[in-house]
Amino acid sequence: MSDDPHEPQKTRVLVVDDEISIRVGVQLFLREADYETDVAEDTQVAQELLAQGTYDVVVSDIVMPGASGVALLRQIRATAPDVQVIMMTGEPTAETAVEAVRAGAADYLIKPVGKNAILRSVATAAQTKRLKDERRRLQEENRIYQQNLEQLVEKRTAALRQALDAFIHAMAAAVESRDPYTAGHQHRVAGLARRMAQEMALPEETILAVYFAGSIHDLGKISVPAEILSSPAKLSKDAMAIIREHPASGFEILKGIVFPWPIAEIVRQHHERLDGSGYPQGLSADAILIEARILAVADVVEAMASHRPYRPALGTDAALEEIGRGRGVRYDAAAVDACAKLFKEQAFAFEASPSP
Repeated sequence: MSDDPHEPQKTRVLVVDDEISIRVGVQLFLREADYETDVAEDTQVAQELLAQGTYDVVVSDIVMPGASGVALLRQIRATAPDVQVIMMTGEPTAETAVEAVRAGAADYLIKPVGKNAILRSVATAAQTKRLKDERRRLQEENRIYQQNLEQLVEKRTAALRQALDAFIHAMAAAVESRDPYTAGHQHRVAGLARRMAQEMALPEETILAVYFAGSIHDLGKISVPAEILSSPAKLSKDAMAIIREHPASGFEILKGIVFPWPIAEIVRQHHERLDGSGYPQGLSADAILIEARILAVADVVEAMASHRPYRPALGTDAALEEIGRGRGVRYDAAAVDACAKLFKEQAFAFEASPSP
C-alpha cells in the first residue's frame, strides 16, 4: 500500500469463512479484480486482523464455529461503523436476513455465491464506504468553514455548492446502481418536485431544498438487500418492514452533514401523510415539512407512472387520479393542485435520467 496520501488507495477486503474453499475462492475473485484481500477462518482471527489494520469491506459467513458472523457484524458496527459488511449464508431464512440487515449488513448473499454476484456486491459496498469517507471529509471542511465564515463565504460558496451537487449525485447513483428497475427514479422525482415548488411560488431556497432532497430521497435503500429491491413478486411482511426503514436509514446517513437546508429531515419525512397514516414517525398535517409534502406527491406520481419489477407502468392518468382522491386528506392540497396543473395544462413530461 502506498504511503502517498494523494494516491488513490486500493479497497481492502477481509473474507471470513470457516470453509477454506469458499474463502480462498472469494479471495481469488477479489484479487483478480485488484482488491487487497485477506482471509480469516473464524471471527476470532477476523477480530485480530481488524485490530491490526483498516478494512473497507468485510465479507463474512453467518454460521461458523464459535461466534457467528452476525456477532462479528455487530462488533464492527460498534467499533468501525463505516466499514461495510456483506453477509453470506448457505442456510437462508427470512429471520436470518432480517437479523443481518437490522444489525447493519450492507448486503445479504446466498451460497453458493457466483463471481459476478460477489464482485457486484463488494463494488457497491466499496462505493458506500467511499461515500462515507467523503462525508467525513465534508464534515471537517464544514467545521473549518464555520470557524472562518466571514472570511471564506464569498470565496467558497460556489465551490461548496459544486461539491455538494457532485456529492448528492454520487449518493443518488450509489442507490440506483443497486436497483436497475428504478434507475432514474430519484432524478425524475426531483425534477417534478422542483417544478411543483416553482408552480407554488415558493422561495428559491425552498425550491433548492426540494430538488436536492428529491435527488437522494431513497438514499436509505442502500441498506436494503438487492434481492428485495428487484423482487418481481409481492413482498413478505418482513421484507416490507425492511423497505419501510429506508426513510429513517437515509436520515441516519445524512443527519451529520451540514447542509444549507434540512435535507436529512425532508428525506425522513417523504413517506409521511397528512392523516398520520405514513411512516416512519406517523406525522400529520403541518408537522410535515412542506418540502416533504411536495416530495410525497411527486414520489407517488413517478412511481405509479413508471415500470416496477412487480407490475407494469400504470400511467400518469392513474397517478393523478390517486393523488386527486387523497387531496387534502393524505396529500397536501396545494402540492396536488400544482402537480395536476403541470401535467394537464403545461404538458409536463419526466426528464430522461442523467448520463452516468
